[in-house]
Amino acid sequence: MSTPVPLRVVLAGFGPVGARFAEEMLPAIAAGRIALTVVGAERDDPYNRVLVAEYAAGEVARDDLTLLGSTTLTDAGATVLRGVRATGIDREAHLVHLSTGDRLVYDRLVLATGARANVPVLDGLERIVGASDGLDDTLTEGVCVLRTAEDAERVRTVVAEGGRVVVLGAGVLGIELALLLAHAGARPTVAHFGPTPMPRQLDRGAAAVLGAALERAGVHVVPHTRAEAIVARPDERGIRRFEALVSADGKRIQGDLLVLSCGVTARAELAGEAGLRVGGGVLVDDRLRSWTDPDILAIGDCAHIGDADAHLHDQVVPGGPAGLIGPGWRQAEWLARALIAECEGSDVEPFVDDTPGVVLLKAEGVDLVSAGDVSADPFAPVPRGEQAPGVALWADPEHGTYTKMVTRDGVLTGFVSVGMPRTAAELGVLYTRRGELPSDRSLLLRLDAVEDLAPRATGREATVCVCNAVTAGAIEDAIADGCASVPEIGRCTRAGTGCGGCRSRIAEMLTASGTLEAAPA
Repeated sequence: MSTPVPLRVVLAGFGPVGARFAEEMLPAIAAGRIALTVVGAERDDPYNRVLVAEYAAGEVARDDLTLLGSTTLTDAGATVLRGVRATGIDREAHLVHLSTGDRLVYDRLVLATGARANVPVLDGLERIVGASDGLDDTLTEGVCVLRTAEDAERVRTVVAEGGRVVVLGAGVLGIELALLLAHAGARPTVAHFGPTPMPRQLDRGAAAVLGAALERAGVHVVPHTRAEAIVARPDERGIRRFEALVSADGKRIQGDLLVLSCGVTARAELAGEAGLRVGGGVLVDDRLRSWTDPDILAIGDCAHIGDADAHLHDQVVPGGPAGLIGPGWRQAEWLARALIAECEGSDVEPFVDDTPGVVLLKAEGVDLVSAGDVSADPFAPVPRGEQAPGVALWADPEHGTYTKMVTRDGVLTGFVSVGMPRTAAELGVLYTRRGELPSDRSLLLRLDAVEDLAPRATGREATVCVCNAVTAGAIEDAIADGCASVPEIGRCTRAGTGCGGCRSRIAEMLTASGTLEAAPA
């Protein structure tokens, strides 16, 4: 009986999503069913980019970011090329061209190239394309994005000196970074274009309460800032170094470092140059196959899942990359199963991600959770024949609390909660389960009453880590098996290794179990 020829899979991109895909393929690699070659632009082993802000602020150690060692793959028989970029795709010959001049033959090419930080056009900002490790451009000294460990090292230097950091952009990542910096002893200022922070996740009331919480936490917020230029002067070595951000109305925001937090764009150039259809990312179907070439697949921040039958001829395709680590990991896991099933002559159901996205602000002393559409105005007039969504709202700006719940037929379709962690936790569970709210909405608000300080009731089936779908029961079992710290729980169950928002909850569970090593979350 002849030995089956392994399926040759080339993975372009060795970030968190690519690493999860490769890790899920390990049994098939070891069994000789899959011949995997990984191409990664960075020289380091894959690490959790979601936690680079925590690393920049000194909250976590560099080793805690690492997700997968290359030797784990190579020991199983995979080939890992680090510090190498895929520069072109010859679809007809099934070849991937590399920055080294070499070429790789593939049966299936998986694109996990992620996203790059958006760099705004600012007068005085120098930008040298391709001068770094192949991930982001080199900018004027004292200006950076925050996508890599190298970026985080620049921030750490300023934090260690108690320097002034200007963050341009008030999205989730920009706000989280500013709060982390303030907690670490730096002096952060957040400048943003609009009137309120986090406009995609918050309504006006929640944004106002958050703004006050930011000021109390030591974060200075400068709204209505249309950034136009930077001031940079030569230092003692003659190198131009950032000194101030300048807005259209003449404001000058002084700082020792400018961090650009202006969103991201999918790294889809490789696909586009190969003639693949691209929208918000590489357009793929519900089997994560390119609309243009079924032998090329995409996952994570470079993948735009869309219905080709419905939108093949549309100029703009609805949707886009999720921008969250959890969906990317779920795509990676599904695709690994699908390719292994293909090798075995079987099939799997199409990919469906029915886990709703919940945005959690990870910050010391500021509790904020948001999900769904919270723009509904409870007092807006309703056109004849239409049914308005149900809206319940609690606001106590003086004490920094705010909760808004939006429902359809009693089912929660969106919510935002600031300063009410227990209410937010319960709403998060109801939202992900598409559960109905109690008819008396005030019952949820009472969860944060001063007299009710009992531990949150979860049940073993309640999800603690949304990114990795880890339940309370799995964490309890890991603790019973001897895991005594948050990092150990992460290594055993993967809980807390995504966005990090559940790490404090895991620490609570360790403390409740009597584990002495629960402190370092």
